[in-house]
Amino acid sequence: MSKTLFDLSGKIAIVTGASRGIGESIAEKLGLAGAKIVISGRKQDALILSSQKLADLGIDCQYFASNNGVESDNQALVDFTLQTFGAVDILVNNSASNPVFGPVEQTESWAFDKIMSVNLRGPFDLSKMVLPSFKERGGGVIINISSIGGLRPEPGLGIYSVSKAALISLSKVMAKEWGQYNVRVNTICPGLIQTKFSEALWTNDKIMKMMLHQLPLARIGSPEEIAVLALFLASPASSYSTGAVFTADGGYTI
Repeated sequence: MSKTLFDLSGKIAIVTGASRGIGESIAEKLGLAGAKIVISGRKQDALILSSQKLADLGIDCQYFASNNGVESDNQALVDFTLQTFGAVDILVNNSASNPVFGPVEQTESWAFDKIMSVNLRGPFDLSKMVLPSFKERGGGVIINISSIGGLRPEPGLGIYSVSKAALISLSKVMAKEWGQYNVRVNTICPGLIQTKFSEALWTNDKIMKMMLHQLPLARIGSPEEIAVLALFLASPASSYSTGAVFTADGGYTI
């Protein structure tokens, strides 16, 4: 396959939740393919370190601290990107929140609201906000990072799973409605990936023993293994894929 199918030269991408883990790895892969990158997250110190790491690789990267669950912050992020690079071609909604672990009946309203505002409302806001730029550019790409919990609810992650299931549905709705503008919207559902976000799971021996028993590949994944899938979906190589749900879970959901 020609390397030009993965060439993102001249493209501008926003990647949320990109100060570490999956988001940072996605920003790196898109940047190395030629895209200019704006990374966002809540903690500016972490963003500075991440942006420097990407810059050291020769990537044209800027950072903007924002809370994905706040509408005004999302608008400020898009405005910053437009002012800095002049357009948006790719949006990766990777930010996620899960402040609780336990059964639904023990989940308080504040936790429900926080999970939904970051995991669902944030992608909803940002996707609408970048659409005008997509239309001006003749198309665009949205990649929503969901979870296998959105396909099959995981114990202790009830409302998180609900939010990720809703994100999958939102992706399909946007794909159907915005295909007329040459906008492609796809979803990635990672399984257990070795990141700080999932540390409570992969550092728990009991949970890991159970997970590895159910994983055909018998191991957990790395952020890079999600990032290369995101690169495929962001690039011309996936030009006929939209509204699709891609799992990267070592076979867990088989």
